[in-house]
Amino acid sequence: MFLVFNFVKKYAIYLAFLQVWAAVLGSLYSSEIKGLTPCFLCWVQRIFMYPLIVLFTVAILRKDKNVAYYVLPLSVTGAFVGLYQYLLQMTPLSKVEAATCSATAPCSAIQIMFFGFITIPFLSMTAFIVISALMLIILKTGK
Repeated sequence: MFLVFNFVKKYAIYLAFLQVWAAVLGSLYSSEIKGLTPCFLCWVQRIFMYPLIVLFTVAILRKDKNVAYYVLPLSVTGAFVGLYQYLLQMTPLSKVEAATCSATAPCSAIQIMFFGFITIPFLSMTAFIVISALMLIILKTGK
């Protein structure tokens, strides 16, 4: 356990960078290859995720230890948007869906589900939470 934590502390920025790439490639695969139409909230989550690639690339190249200060606002906000959309999908909250969601791509529609609870917003929310946790580790350890 101690070895895993040391590994995560040492390579937190690289792990977050890989997580961002996995999330971006997953969203592009879903929309461009599988043909799933992203809803409004999916686009909002992409708006918070896609710039993280640039932020992490610059931070890694410049060895910027302050990257967490730039990433955390985006990742925490993205996690809340993902949570809201997940609640729209999985709870009666879908009956009060926001007016910005279209009829062709409603935000409460479940396009993919694994194991009875894992949906695309759940995956997005999880990615944002992992990135946020890694950024908190960077802030805590100063590495």
